[in-house]
Amino acid sequence: MSFYLTALLQGLCFSGIALGIYISMKIFNIPDITTDGSYTLGGVVTAILLTRHLPGYMILPAVIVAGGVAGAITGLIHTKLKINPLLAGILVMTALYSVNLTFMGRSNLPLIGTSSIFTSLHVLNDPNQNTAIMLLIFVAITTLLIGYLLKTDFGIAMRATGNSESMIRALGVDTDRMKIIGLALANALTAVSGYLITQYQGFADMNMGIGIVIVGLGSVIIAETLIGWLHITSVWTSLILVLAGAVIFQLVLALTLSIGVDANLLKLVTAVFVLLIVSLPRLNRIKE
Repeated sequence: MSFYLTALLQGLCFSGIALGIYISMKIFNIPDITTDGSYTLGGVVTAILLTRHLPGYMILPAVIVAGGVAGAITGLIHTKLKINPLLAGILVMTALYSVNLTFMGRSNLPLIGTSSIFTSLHVLNDPNQNTAIMLLIFVAITTLLIGYLLKTDFGIAMRATGNSESMIRALGVDTDRMKIIGLALANALTAVSGYLITQYQGFADMNMGIGIVIVGLGSVIIAETLIGWLHITSVWTSLILVLAGAVIFQLVLALTLSIGVDANLLKLVTAVFVLLIVSLPRLNRIKE
């Protein structure tokens, strides 16, 4: 049971990545690979500030700003230099590797003798259950803020930029600015996932972000499949399904390990699982 609880906790930690990929991929139609670097950046900033014993109310804003700046740089490269967004993300992700390594000064930074967001409040005696409560509260607040933003006039303009850029530009909206802000928001959310997972696992590592984009992508694809099957149009319901997709993704991986699959094959299983999720809607259409 604790094995699946751990998967649930990791799924909640990765909810920021799922929301970030949802914003960049599904709202703006931009394949943003900056995710790998901004996720690690969030973890690195968290670890450095925690080891310096800074208060939590200063660490989270710093992580959000760091991730937002990384995403904004990708947006600027794409919109102002007219570089393909995929290439822009790869360039920023590559640069962030050196930035993260310079900040940490080594490849791994343990959080020995530091406090965390999960130890700041004791609701239940069981550490895992207490962590679950804290994560649920954190994720709920984050989702409410993102949902509220997407329902405002500014959020509607963001969504319209992805749906019909030429139309919204004809209405006087600066689509370049919308893309920059959207990518900044997406990577800020991704950095928040790095903030959570670093405190959950107790260390930051230079390689923690390698391939992490597949986690967010898999979560969003699961959500998109459910949205299509259930014919969902509500923004709030879509966000909830994205969060559910992040948890389902981790539970599937946990189930894979629990039935005895070699841990060395976990990345292969992840790739195959995402491929199946992507292919399922198309296979259904072929049958029809």
